[in-house]
Amino acid sequence: MQRTELRMVIAAIGVFIWLGGLCGTIHGLIYDIRPEFRYGMLALAIGIVIFVAALNPLAQRK
Repeated sequence: MQRTELRMVIAAIGVFIWLGGLCGTIHGLIYDIRPEFRYGMLALAIGIVIFVAALNPLAQRK
């Protein structure tokens, strides 16, 4: 049971990284700030990967 809770916490952290990346990406697009847009996109991708990897049902098989 504790293993499932750890996965949920990691998935929540991934969602917050994704939201921060989305905010940075939109801000970079609106104000034409290239580095902020690029780092926002990087954070967006990393957040999605963390979220999917944490909640992957195939990873729970033994």
